[in-house]
Amino acid sequence: MKLSRILGVVCVAVLAVSSWCATPPTVTIAVDATAAPRKIFHASLKIPASPGDLTLYYPKWIPGEHAPDGPVVDLAGLKFSASGKTLKWRRDLLDGFTIHVDVPTGETEVSAELDFLSPATFEGGFSAGSSATDKLAVISWNQILLYPKGWKSDDINYTATLKLPEGWKFGTPLPVTSQGGNEIKFATVSLTTLVDSPVITGEFLKVVPLAQDPVTEMDIAADSAAALEAPQEVWDHYKHLVEQAQKVFGAHHYSDYHFLYTLSDHVAHFGLEHHESDDSRVDERSLVDDAARKMSASLLPHEYVHSWNGKFRRPADLATPDYQQPMQDDLLWVYEGLTNYLGFVLTARSGLLTADQDRDDLAMTAADLDHTPGREWRNLQDTADAAPQLYFAPDAWHSWRRSTDFYNEDTLNWLWADVIIRQQTKGKKTLDDFCKLFHGAPSTGPMVKPYTFDDVVNSLNQVTPYDWRGFWTERLTNHGPGAPLAGIEGSGWKVVYDEIPSDMMNSSAGMNHFVPAALALGLDLHDDGTITDTTEGMPAAKAGIGPGMKVVAVNGRHFTSEILREAVKAAKNGTTPIELLVENTDYYKTYKLDYHAGESYPHLVRDESKPDLLSDILKAK
Repeated sequence: MKLSRILGVVCVAVLAVSSWCATPPTVTIAVDATAAPRKIFHASLKIPASPGDLTLYYPKWIPGEHAPDGPVVDLAGLKFSASGKTLKWRRDLLDGFTIHVDVPTGETEVSAELDFLSPATFEGGFSAGSSATDKLAVISWNQILLYPKGWKSDDINYTATLKLPEGWKFGTPLPVTSQGGNEIKFATVSLTTLVDSPVITGEFLKVVPLAQDPVTEMDIAADSAAALEAPQEVWDHYKHLVEQAQKVFGAHHYSDYHFLYTLSDHVAHFGLEHHESDDSRVDERSLVDDAARKMSASLLPHEYVHSWNGKFRRPADLATPDYQQPMQDDLLWVYEGLTNYLGFVLTARSGLLTADQDRDDLAMTAADLDHTPGREWRNLQDTADAAPQLYFAPDAWHSWRRSTDFYNEDTLNWLWADVIIRQQTKGKKTLDDFCKLFHGAPSTGPMVKPYTFDDVVNSLNQVTPYDWRGFWTERLTNHGPGAPLAGIEGSGWKVVYDEIPSDMMNSSAGMNHFVPAALALGLDLHDDGTITDTTEGMPAAKAGIGPGMKVVAVNGRHFTSEILREAVKAAKNGTTPIELLVENTDYYKTYKLDYHAGESYPHLVRDESKPDLLSDILKAK
């Protein structure tokens, strides 16, 4: 019996070694996107297999989305066969992203057929959201494939072909080996590279060269030809963005880079990073309308920075071997927070916003965070730890729940860190020096260099000795009161409030259809009167108003944004409360808001007692 057990152990070990040494499979995938206007994509795969159970995964944890949000619910038409015979399959009972296929004796390859059902309305999160219109589509490979268990995504290879609607053009970082008519054949690449290389396609598609070494371009698809006709200065600003980013980091980690920019009112709006591209989606007229341009100005700077910070340098617990292993989001204050700060900086340095506009944007960020009572119970670290849930939280009760504040609050925190470096070194070093050390030379193609909290602290200490561990521990675990404004104040500016909204505030309210009453009444509402949030401790909440209600009238007059603002102004000179007639689940009630301080809008103003570090931070290099 002892010998039998030993032989059994040896056999298991031999099988494990032979499996480890086996040649990684190459999967072929043919995607038919000719029905993209119907919002359905068909894929055919040929997967190497051996007899027995073939376990296949549908990608669950999508890099950059920080959550197990692979849209498996939109996987349909799933069929498997071998040698022309239909195979039995079953979904795993413990994990809905796992499929088990019974492979008969003698078979070495399984054919799979599947459809991806792109959401038909403006809905969904990240790339799982609506991604196709009558004139364009964004193809994310993770949505239209399966991959076999037992291999790292770096080791499995895929050979892909793609068929597009007649006359549609495309853009992608994925290497093309041939193209005939509306069918494209791509080079064989790893699963990692395939998933990291989306395709933008459409009837109206414009390519704008930005740099030659390495090749950098914008591939822009729109729902109309007119949406692509931006003034020359816009393209010049994006050229400057590439130049300024290269100066921040001193090196790059891509072979070439494609800004994949989708202009449509009918797709989900977001930005998603990739190593050699991004997937960014905004309103159709975001390049040609002044207000829309300002509201989307910081998106591409943010996603571009991710090529260095997030894709190349990545938290170790986010550098998982495949798309099935859970990711840990605790370092998103670096991954997203530092990226948000550098995006803010590069938006001004590139000219996409003026320094004044960028400061106004920062003032709005600071004011919002300074009026977030949820920090009383949830610290900043928990907004990162809970990111998989918070990304999909409703707008209602935003201020009390808190959301993914590691973006905006860490803009303030990394500004503070930049100011400390400048103060400690008497201006000889800046956060740019940290970026060159942490993300820079030598230039490489796409690769991942993981890091830990200790690596961040150690690199900051190489730039300038300081209690960086204590600094970041306090920033991540404190509960206020109020937002971290020391970076703004240390840079020679301060947040003030007056009754005149900034140009950025007006543009934001107009583009996003909200009434800017939050800082006066603690009332977040759309311009149709629908209330999305009320801030605990402020007049609206104290009066008993809550999310989901709707303002019908103000002081007895039918509600409009202008009527409410006029009422707030008028109340400043009297003692009579503002009366709001509010509908709540078919019932009507009048609420009285005892508020007399007038409108309240944030701005940054100079503190002449301190050096103006912020202007230097935002100045083009």
